[in-house]
Amino acid sequence: MVARKEDGDPRVNREITSREILLIDENGVKMGIIPTAEGIHLAEERQLDLVEVAPQASPPVCRILDYGKYRYQLQKKEKDARKKQKVQTLKEMKMRPKIDEHDYDFKVRAIKSFLEDGHRVKVSVFFRGREMSFLSKGEEVLARVIADCEGLGKSEGRPRMEGR
Repeated sequence: MVARKEDGDPRVNREITSREILLIDENGVKMGIIPTAEGIHLAEERQLDLVEVAPQASPPVCRILDYGKYRYQLQKKEKDARKKQKVQTLKEMKMRPKIDEHDYDFKVRAIKSFLEDGHRVKVSVFFRGREMSFLSKGEEVLARVIADCEGLGKSEGRPRMEGR
């Protein structure tokens, strides 16, 4: 964790406000508690920067390092983390309780494709008119879809009625 100013950057060199700091040099060796001015002087001698990395500590922890290089590495890590983040979208597949075998196979193939791509899939069974009296048919269709896609994902919840 790095100390942050209001604009989000850590405090560097003369921006450090405390009188004493716990200094860590560029090799990671603890140099002890010293006055801030002396820490800045040591950093300038080595042509590096004094960066406050833990302001909440008592005394604050500061490191001697190349601030430009440090910021570049942080930006690179953030960029890599964003690349690795996979955006999950919710795909919806709509069916009817009296779905034909070919239509069912086609839709299950599409569902499997979505799951393999890492998407979440919501399967909806729509009822019209008198079909509402045959809710068990819809539950059978959903159970069959869950069974056919068993190895690719898991069901997050039991089938439920929405709407009327």
